[in-house]
Amino acid sequence: MCINLENNEVEVLGTVMSEPVFSHEIYGEGFYCFLMNIKRLSDISDIISVTVSERLMNGIDFGIGSYLHIKGQFRSYNNYGEGDRKLMLTVFVKDICECEESENINYIYLNGFVCKLPSYRTTPFGREITDLLLAVNRQYNKSDYIPCIAWGRNARFASNLNVGDNIKIWGRVQSREYQKHISEEETVSRTAYEISISKLESAESENRMQTAE
Repeated sequence: MCINLENNEVEVLGTVMSEPVFSHEIYGEGFYCFLMNIKRLSDISDIISVTVSERLMNGIDFGIGSYLHIKGQFRSYNNYGEGDRKLMLTVFVKDICECEESENINYIYLNGFVCKLPSYRTTPFGREITDLLLAVNRQYNKSDYIPCIAWGRNARFASNLNVGDNIKIWGRVQSREYQKHISEEETVSRTAYEISISKLESAESENRMQTAE
C-alpha cells in the first residue's frame, strides 16, 4: 500500500494489550481503539493508544498478545467527558499487518509549528528538559496538537524556539504514568502520552530555500 504521510509519520511494532473497543463512527465508517505494548531497550514498556478503521480490521488477529506492525499518524482530539476537556492522543492507523515477533519498533517524524512557549527546566540531578507543544497540520484545515519533550543539547536548542517556529522532529511515542490529585483525600493514576525527541531541526531555512528556487 502506498502511504503519503508527509508531515506526520508513525511506525510502531509491538503486542496487542487490550481487545479493540468501538470508539466512534464517521460517515458510516466505524473506528475502534485498543492498547499496544511496545518495549524499550531498557525493558520498560510504552503503552500506546491505537485507533483503527473497521475496514482495515478484516483478517487481522487482534487477540491479546498478537504481534502487529502499524504505520500511520499521531493524532490528537479533545475529550469533553466528565465535564472537563482533556487532550487525547492516539496512533491513527493507515496500514496494519500481523508479523512474527521481532525487535520492537517505535518511530515518529513530525513537521509542525511551535504553538506554546517552550518550558525549560532542570532535574535535581542537573538533567536539562524542555517541553514543547507542536501543531501539525493535516487535511481539511485540521491540526493535531502534540506534546513533545527534549533532553540535554536538544533541550537547550528547543528552549530558544518561539511560537510559530517551524521545526522537524524525530523520536518515539512514549507513555508516562502520573498521579492527579482530585481532592485532598483522593488521587488517581493517569497516563500521559508525549513524543520523546531524539533529533530536531529548524525547517525555516529549508522553506526559504524552496521559496527562492
